Amino acid sequence: MGTKGTAGSGTGTGISRRSVLIGGAVTAVGTAALARDPLKRAWWRLPGVEKPRTPGAVDYARAEWAAASEANWRRADRPDDYGIDRVVIHVTQGSFSSAVRAFQDPGHRAAAHYVVRKDGHVTQMIRELDVAFHAGNRSYNERSVGIEHEGFVERPQDFTAAMYGASARLTAAICGRYGIPVDREHIIGHVEVPGADHTDPGRGWDWDRYLKLVRRAATAPASEKA
Repeated sequence: MGTKGTAGSGTGTGISRRSVLIGGAVTAVGTAALARDPLKRAWWRLPGVEKPRTPGAVDYARAEWAAASEANWRRADRPDDYGIDRVVIHVTQGSFSSAVRAFQDPGHRAAAHYVVRKDGHVTQMIRELDVAFHAGNRSYNERSVGIEHEGFVERPQDFTAAMYGASARLTAAICGRYGIPVDREHIIGHVEVPGADHTDPGRGWDWDRYLKLVRRAATAPASEKA
């Protein structure tokens, strides 16, 4: 049976001061490496640093840009800082124009990334890299893209074929960009967000039809996605 070495000798089962120092240095390096990740993710928050952005640029080629008030979203760098794994479906409970006006009102304190009109026109109001205040749940805001649809939950006739088709192509593009599975776990209604006090898109929203259209759009030739 071996003998226990004295402190600093490095022999036997004793722990030398040198070993402690080396171990501490390794731990410090590891800690610094881990710290770089959140620092990297938060770099745009540093004073005088602004992430390059092109005014009016859209994430979805078929969309038209109309900026929401900056009071209704939070600057971010998704998916580098917050992974995107959900699409949340909303209904405006009003007209397309009233939804756009509300999202441009700083007192509204809420907005979605996109609004889809009954005729299929798509307007983008917040960049996908930023966090929109649309779900009523901070975690879901950070992890999702929100799509509003013109109409009322109690009037399923508002959900036209043009709207379903345009929205499905948009959702397919979002899912493709972030590797989101096309299923009901990852494409959800506002009503399904934990803690939500909204009922949209309502019982009149045809989920089977919508998911079929999203899957079809996701597998369409590139020429049809442009």
